Amino acid sequence: MRHLARFILIGIYSGSRAGAIAAASPIPAAGRAFVDLDRGIYYRRRQGDARTNKRQPPVPIPPRLLTHLRRWHRTDAHAKHFVEFNGRPVTSVKTAFKSAVRLAGLGTGISPHTLRHTAATWLMQRGADPWQAVGYLGMSLEVLLNTYGHHHPDYLNGGIPDKVLPLQR
Repeated sequence: MRHLARFILIGIYSGSRAGAIAAASPIPAAGRAFVDLDRGIYYRRRQGDARTNKRQPPVPIPPRLLTHLRRWHRTDAHAKHFVEFNGRPVTSVKTAFKSAVRLAGLGTGISPHTLRHTAATWLMQRGADPWQAVGYLGMSLEVLLNTYGHHHPDYLNGGIPDKVLPLQR
């Protein structure tokens, strides 16, 4: 399950969606999400893909993750993606993830997307500036605050509102 371990590390550190993780590559090319190992930037949107409502901004790679990515590339320089199984890029880890969840006894409701939720929750728990967090995660401020804002240490202390209401006319 080495491919799943890599997927989990990328997901938990970057808060990226599963498709961007599966497409992550040290080699810039159409259809790949380029990871610039020299500059430490993760371009999550696959090259050539049109912009969608699912934001995928380029983000700096956290130092611990960057160390892993560089090591993986150094030890397997011919790999075209960071998450591969039997030498081929992985398009989905649902089966492996489901097996790992079962083996760990975690119960139902845990999916690869849970990694994104965890990343957002941890950012809020560490007191991250909400604007920095939304830029990093590629989500709206409304979604961040309504879903994860209660985890922030400033929640209800005047720093983080309990809900973000749409502007009324």
